[in-house]
Amino acid sequence: LGIFIPLIVTNCAIIARAESFAYRNPPLPAVIDGLFMGLGFTAVLVVLGGLRELVGYGTLLRQADLLFGPAAANWTVVVSGDYPGFLLAVLPPGAFIALGLLIALKNLLDRRMALRHQSIHQLATVESGNTGGGLTA
Repeated sequence: LGIFIPLIVTNCAIIARAESFAYRNPPLPAVIDGLFMGLGFTAVLVVLGGLRELVGYGTLLRQADLLFGPAAANWTVVVSGDYPGFLLAVLPPGAFIALGLLIALKNLLDRRMALRHQSIHQLATVESGNTGGGLTA
């Protein structure tokens, strides 16, 4: 089955998201959401594939000619010529590990942004003198 399982899973995730959003919203926002969800999934898959190739082989765009034809035969970017490679990164378990690391990084960035936003909001509240204590005379 090779590549077909990941394609089916990705397709199901996109369709499930589109279905849950489209039922509750008018057509134009549903189309816009579908477009940006597709672009988001594409970006994540490209980043995930690039990271796996970089860690697994030490290259980028290796064998790009298989996708883009003979014109792409020389597109390979070798980051380190003496890199021994890391086989786990290019195997299916490496994809799960890399995806888990990407999700952990996103959660870390979200948490930092929320804390920064919360501290800025608290600082603005203190500076304005409105501490929310509710004291009345």
